[in-house]
Amino acid sequence: MSIRTDHNSENDISDQLGFTLVEILVVVVIVGIISAVALLSFGLLGGNDRDLERDARRLSSLIEVVNDDAVIQGRDFGLEVMRSGYRWVEYDPFLDQWFEVTDDDVMRGRQLADGTEFELYIEEHRVLLQDEAKNTKDDEEQSGRNLTEDYLPHILVLSSGDITPFELRLFRISDRAELTLTMSLTGEMKIEDDDPTTF
Repeated sequence: MSIRTDHNSENDISDQLGFTLVEILVVVVIVGIISAVALLSFGLLGGNDRDLERDARRLSSLIEVVNDDAVIQGRDFGLEVMRSGYRWVEYDPFLDQWFEVTDDDVMRGRQLADGTEFELYIEEHRVLLQDEAKNTKDDEEQSGRNLTEDYLPHILVLSSGDITPFELRLFRISDRAELTLTMSLTGEMKIEDDDPTTF
């Protein structure tokens, strides 16, 4: 009799310590749902943030390359920024005129990813950016290359090695995730993440 009692008490203890199959399945399903939501969120937001970072790094690298070319070749370049893109221009000292760079694949015009825009600040003043590149003068006669006489690009990259100090913000319209590309007075360029939680 006492042996049976001990046996029953052992079964009671094992029943209390174990988990049922239903409980284990419920836990597995909950963990799966949480993991799926986390991965989807990372894929949707993280990918776009990588797009912002890629665009900022590309432009930073281009400015460095163009700056090197300007110094080595003794040429003056400029960067015209639009709301969702940019293009490079070159100054011709003989004609005293700026021309769009059209024959260089490195300095070709570029557009940002859909839903991404620029905000440009020079000397702490926001620059009003156009949707498209500024219109050219006498498009038919000059093949669209020469710009109006009063034209001046937003950012100068000069043969002296000087670059116009600026603050260029890249932001995604949907959630205002943002990166900032800055050029200081001392010529130091850096990319800053204005919202550390986005990465």
